[in-house]
Amino acid sequence: MAHRAGQKEESRAKILKSAGRGFRSRGFGALGVDGLAKEAGVTSGAFYAHFKSKAEIFREAVAVGLQSLKRRVENTREQQGPGWREWFIDFYLGDRRTCDLADSCTLQSLSSEVARAGEEVRETYEAELRAIIEAVSGGLDGKPKSRREEATALLALLVGGVTLARAVRDPATGREIAAAVRKAALALGASPAS
Repeated sequence: MAHRAGQKEESRAKILKSAGRGFRSRGFGALGVDGLAKEAGVTSGAFYAHFKSKAEIFREAVAVGLQSLKRRVENTREQQGPGWREWFIDFYLGDRRTCDLADSCTLQSLSSEVARAGEEVRETYEAELRAIIEAVSGGLDGKPKSRREEATALLALLVGGVTLARAVRDPATGREIAAAVRKAALALGASPAS
């Protein structure tokens, strides 16, 4: 049976998107290949036609998710101009904190999973993280080293803050955490460059 042009790529993208959502919402260990295939609406055989293993699709899902964050940073810088940083902080501490976990930021939801993953996943994660840091630092003032340090601190504050705020049961406590992180994140930009 002949397949229409692009069908294989569409099927692969569908499986990858579904797996990314599953990993973000339930973690690496919660879904096997059969579960990943079922979530994507395909057979396990179709899964294996595109990916050799669960580890391979996890690595690719991490890469795609982090590339999406990098594009978000770049688009925000372009669209928001000089006010991009504050807008991004508010977006991350608002939408990324309160959206469904399946739609959450890969950096926030999968970093702890990556820390337990194999070398290939960790290498991919590190390369994509460096690209995000560069995208953020490109929109900051100061010397290159201080911009990278500020970008790293900003990302760590946002990711850590969202992680803490998502983990608490009380929405008021989550908002309190987000407000404290917002204040600290904005203060980073006010500090003199070293």
